[in-house]
Amino acid sequence: MDSFKFDPEDLRIIRALQIDPRIPFAAVASVVGLSEPTVSRRYGRMQRMGAVRVTGVVDPGALGQSQWMVRLRCRPGGAAAIAEALAHRDDVSWITLSAAGAEITCAVRSRSQEQRDDLLGDKLPRAAAVLDLEASVMLRQFLGGRGHYWAALAGVLTTEQETRLGAAGSPFAESVVVAGRAQQLDGDDERLLSALAADGRASLADLASGADLTPSRVSRRLRKLIADRVVHIDVELAPTALGYHSRANLWLRVHPSETKSVGRALARMPEVGFAAAVAGRNNLHAVIHCRDLDELFEFTSDRLGALPGVESADVSLIHRQVKQASTLVAGNRLEKRPRVQLPVSSRRPEQ
Repeated sequence: MDSFKFDPEDLRIIRALQIDPRIPFAAVASVVGLSEPTVSRRYGRMQRMGAVRVTGVVDPGALGQSQWMVRLRCRPGGAAAIAEALAHRDDVSWITLSAAGAEITCAVRSRSQEQRDDLLGDKLPRAAAVLDLEASVMLRQFLGGRGHYWAALAGVLTTEQETRLGAAGSPFAESVVVAGRAQQLDGDDERLLSALAADGRASLADLASGADLTPSRVSRRLRKLIADRVVHIDVELAPTALGYHSRANLWLRVHPSETKSVGRALARMPEVGFAAAVAGRNNLHAVIHCRDLDELFEFTSDRLGALPGVESADVSLIHRQVKQASTLVAGNRLEKRPRVQLPVSSRRPEQ
């Protein structure tokens, strides 16, 4: 995986999938100028190498759940075990180790207030290796949640090619984190979401088999779940295969009157893969991807430092990525996720 690099044909296929993750390979082939078997073969190779994975990711905000960004400062040698344990929880994502492996950053999206309080208020504070815990609720998401929002791949396809694939205008609009009216899921929805998490490109027949539903029922429910923003089909990438070897968590203190403008400016920068307003002493969080440390320095000093309203910046270099949105990471390789049966929560959502 360390030596794997996407070539131009791979990048065109990935960009097509980012525009429409479930698009048939025949449609991709007709747009990118390759044969359908070539597209299928290249995608299979990238998937086997752990460089790309298509998966269904639930948006907790649509279910009335708040999302939290959590920083854990740990004793030397104690962070890795905690990060690995967190990685196997369905309500924890985007886990990184930084500060030479002594700090964990993760996103928590628990299904209920009781579940969240059990993790943040009891389990983590009581862990012997945890020295300090800082949890900040997300208030507004400026960028993230869908791979094709990342501007780093802009220009791989022409505007005409992207239009043929279904792209129309800007693919991203900033979003509120918690919907005003929570969507309700039943057992059929939960089984379908579990099947999508295992393979976001699974056919309707395979999804129906995995969820114990009919293909027509799957088709109707999938369209509604996507339209209601309960789930999106994400294309997860291994950044090193794109040449990004220096990644960092960015915590900014921004003057309140400039929070929106800075968040929107970050969302347009190709180095930024995620940006959100959060509560706390640092009111903006972002994840940045650079090719090397010199590029990281230039980004933080010249581009970030030039944004009006930025009062301070805490740049925490990522030592190791443990989990992405829903995929475990081994080294620089995305691991195939085993099928997980998600329980239907009987508890009321957060208020």
